[in-house]
Amino acid sequence: MWLKLFFLLLYFLVLFVLARFFEAIVWYETGIFATQLVDPVALSFKKLKTILECRGLGYSGLPEKKDVRELVEKSGDLMEGELYSALKEEEASESVSSTNFSGEMHFYELVEDTKDGIWLVQVIANDRSPLVGKVHWEKMVKKVSRFGIRTGTFNCSSDPRYCKRRGWVRSTLIMSVPQTSTSKGKVMLKEYSGRKIEVEHIFKWITAHAASRIKTIYNAKHLKEEWNKSDQYWVKIYLFANLDQPPAFFSALSIKFTGRVEFIFVNVENWDNKSYMTDIGVFNMPSYILRTPEGIYRYGNHTGEFISLQAMDSFLRSLQPEVNDLFVLSLVLVNLMAWMDLFITQGATIKRFVVLISTLGTYNSLLIISWLPVLGFLQLPYLDSFYEYSLKLLRYSNTTTLASWVRADWMFYSSHPALFLSTYLGHGLLIDYFEKKRRRSNNDEVNVNNLEWLSSLWDWYTSYLFHPIASFQNFPVESDWDEDPDLFLERLAFPDLWLHPLIPTDYIKNLPMWRFKCLGIQSEEEMSEGSQDTENDSDSENTDTVSSEKEVFEDKQSIAQNPPGRASHCDAKACSCANKYCQTGPYERKGRLYGSYNTNEDMEPDWLTWPADMLHCTECVVCLENFENGCLLMGLPCGHVFHQNCIVMWLAGGRHCCPVCRWPSYKKKQPYAQHQPLSNDVPS
Repeated sequence: MWLKLFFLLLYFLVLFVLARFFEAIVWYETGIFATQLVDPVALSFKKLKTILECRGLGYSGLPEKKDVRELVEKSGDLMEGELYSALKEEEASESVSSTNFSGEMHFYELVEDTKDGIWLVQVIANDRSPLVGKVHWEKMVKKVSRFGIRTGTFNCSSDPRYCKRRGWVRSTLIMSVPQTSTSKGKVMLKEYSGRKIEVEHIFKWITAHAASRIKTIYNAKHLKEEWNKSDQYWVKIYLFANLDQPPAFFSALSIKFTGRVEFIFVNVENWDNKSYMTDIGVFNMPSYILRTPEGIYRYGNHTGEFISLQAMDSFLRSLQPEVNDLFVLSLVLVNLMAWMDLFITQGATIKRFVVLISTLGTYNSLLIISWLPVLGFLQLPYLDSFYEYSLKLLRYSNTTTLASWVRADWMFYSSHPALFLSTYLGHGLLIDYFEKKRRRSNNDEVNVNNLEWLSSLWDWYTSYLFHPIASFQNFPVESDWDEDPDLFLERLAFPDLWLHPLIPTDYIKNLPMWRFKCLGIQSEEEMSEGSQDTENDSDSENTDTVSSEKEVFEDKQSIAQNPPGRASHCDAKACSCANKYCQTGPYERKGRLYGSYNTNEDMEPDWLTWPADMLHCTECVVCLENFENGCLLMGLPCGHVFHQNCIVMWLAGGRHCCPVCRWPSYKKKQPYAQHQPLSNDVPS
């Protein structure tokens, strides 16, 4: 998870650097930046009209270019980035769809139950033609969709009773707007009563009703009272402009941020004394001033702060987000991080997508589960101070220059989704390349065959399906099992299928192995003399230990190369050590030795080379032969020891348990607290 998070943060850093690189290219070719101001005089009449349409200002009564240019200047400064976005939005708004309502419930769910948006619905009465023709309606849909106003058509023939109850006896236009200034308040429906059925007149009717919800200030006294008033709103945004009514994008945002941000329009058209505006820091007209408990922020002075709906919407969302905004952001980040698994995972293509689907399901489930207690805690009254401090931290961080760059990059990549997806794919391919290179340098085997991986997955699934208890062990999924591929079909012929779990034999490679060695027993006189030569003896023992470890490593490599089923039986030739110290009885638990031996002879096993958790014995109970000097031994988790070849053949035959105590050979067990014998110990 942390690796995916690192790669995701690295990807965001790449996007940030790439955006700066694009800005440098544009500056090198044209000599302008996105934040550079544009002189409206140099623009064509068509571009000026496009700017006014994006800001939501009517120009139907302004035939001259000079009047249109003055209206653009009155609504706010124009930047190169806003001009580029407006022209691109003009091209992209060609394919805007409208909703067709099927009945009362559909209309109620989308229109009357929407508390933070505006709907424009054309009602078509029974056996009547629509009020707005098809061509004008398409233009209307295209015009209002710029400001987040959704449109639809309700045909009374689909639900005549609802039309009669509403009083819709003739074709008309219905607009729904929130009735109160509180979040999630009631919605009121208003019917168009104008005589002129033209796009500009209908748009003026819409913007007039939307602007009526904004608090308007006409004199300095009222401004002073409002500026010094403290109420429930922590964030207020003021528009100081010489306009008859605020732009449509400003009115649309006031409805979208109902209950979170208060929008105030200050009409300075007929003001004689503007000294108070100078006192509060307003020097230019028009000005967008954001007032928070932390201070005053002038919108439009940083990168990406354009006079448009999208730019101001992203700015206000970063300052005063909803819980739903945070949830959507976390959902996008978690899924982007989960998709990194497609490139980090190595091996078969089908394996990559299986791991990706599993990761997507796991991450999204954990995200939803983790959000449930968060929503519960946010509703507690004791967390109001925590909520206030969190918003204060957001306002401090999101009014910085770095935050303005991030918002500008967000708008740029959201308007160019192909560039965003291509950079994500390129980043993932680079991760895949370096991950393959790292695994090859570490000599990690990667199964790139789809059929082999599916076969391994099917074997694991069948083992889980028929024997779930055995399948809960930690077996590697990517291993190549050494069993017969037709084992599953052959096992179906046996009635005791449920008694034979299908267990992979890869764990055999991890069982401990060592060489059996014998040492000579010294007499009492030799022991007194041998104390002087302790250092020489220890050096020779270290040399023997190193050589024995080398031999065991070579034997493990030979086991990894040859399947367990092909292991040859060990030579059961009795050496002097094994014959003199053979097992005389069964093993005993709780600290006693597994087998017995005679210390009166001149040779004894070298117990120092045995693993600490293995029981001491001198005989293999599989072949009933004694251990010979230099023979390769293997121990099981229960502590019993056998010839390596004997126990491998035993386990490869499907008997995954100890031949002595029947403890499962793939399960760990607490080691015995056994007594380590010394050379002078005499068994009773």
